[in-house]
Amino acid sequence: MSEKLQKVLARVGLGSRRYMEEVIAAGRVSVNGQVAQVGERIEPGDELRIDGRKVQFQIEDEIRRRVLIYYKPEGEICSRNDPEQRPTVFDNLPSITNDRWVMVGRLDINSTGLLLFTNDGELANRLMHPSNEIEREYAVRVMGEVTPQIKNNMLRGVVLDDGPAKFESFSEIGGEGINRWFQVVVKEGRNREVRRIFESQGLKVSRLLRTRYGTVILPRELRTGRWMELDKNDIDNLTKSVELKPRQGTGLFGMAKRRTERMQEKPLVARRGGFLRQQRRDNEDEGQQQAKPAFNRERRENPNGHSQRRQDNAQTGYGQRESRQNSGYAQRDNRSENFGNKGTYGQRDARDENAPRKPFGNKSFKKF
Repeated sequence: MSEKLQKVLARVGLGSRRYMEEVIAAGRVSVNGQVAQVGERIEPGDELRIDGRKVQFQIEDEIRRRVLIYYKPEGEICSRNDPEQRPTVFDNLPSITNDRWVMVGRLDINSTGLLLFTNDGELANRLMHPSNEIEREYAVRVMGEVTPQIKNNMLRGVVLDDGPAKFESFSEIGGEGINRWFQVVVKEGRNREVRRIFESQGLKVSRLLRTRYGTVILPRELRTGRWMELDKNDIDNLTKSVELKPRQGTGLFGMAKRRTERMQEKPLVARRGGFLRQQRRDNEDEGQQQAKPAFNRERRENPNGHSQRRQDNAQTGYGQRESRQNSGYAQRDNRSENFGNKGTYGQRDARDENAPRKPFGNKSFKKF
């Protein structure tokens, strides 16, 4: 049982297949001490080295096939690295030893819903290839009126920049006014295909949620920003849909199985969306700051805000010492004098030493 060398190197995570072909052609890869050639096949037990360093590998048929489902939130991008340092869908995935996760399909930054990840590159390629016609189902909120004529146009097909496109099915699932939801199905994964089909009819998609990819349905217990691993039956159904044979050892075991069972019984809380929601919160904070009263802004901008507030209060009549006296409040400087006029509290010299003293403590205290 053998496998192409560039495919093995790409699956280990050293780069794409095309890049690995360039590395092999440059003479940097050796198999059993001999310089390898592009297209050469490798078998279990062979010694594989790149730039003199040994590479641990397994033949693909011996690797346990794994599939994750992830509920993508708004604001994450479908990429491993982003120059703008935005959050990616790979940030929250579990690590995988001597292997890497391959994303099945994409969703734009404004879209949410189901994403699949697998460590089987062949399975990912077949699920995404248009020739296999794997269905993608979406829940869509549309701004504008969807007339019967528009519905028929989108079912028959419209012409986009990259060719004709259409919905395989179209149904209304609820809502009123501008908050109306529809369920659509497509069999291709072109960039922003669902949005562009609606835009061709003068309609704008305000929300887009992927609810199904092939045989995998977004579970109700899976929350935004969380992932779940599929068990053997679900993975086998997915591989049969693209005519791949099952593998031995596929499925959940041990801690992974118990984790999935716990999530079904008690779902984890949703993770808040990152980039876009933070932008909205920042804009809302700016609006609230602009709506605050003028004297609060002056106090924040003026380093001597306390003295400025006293001046403002003096002009409006608030906080004047004379008004406090008229309302019965005594001045701090005259407190001891006022108390002294009422009695001898605070005046040690004026106390009468022969005057009877009141008992200390509770008045209801009785001696036995």
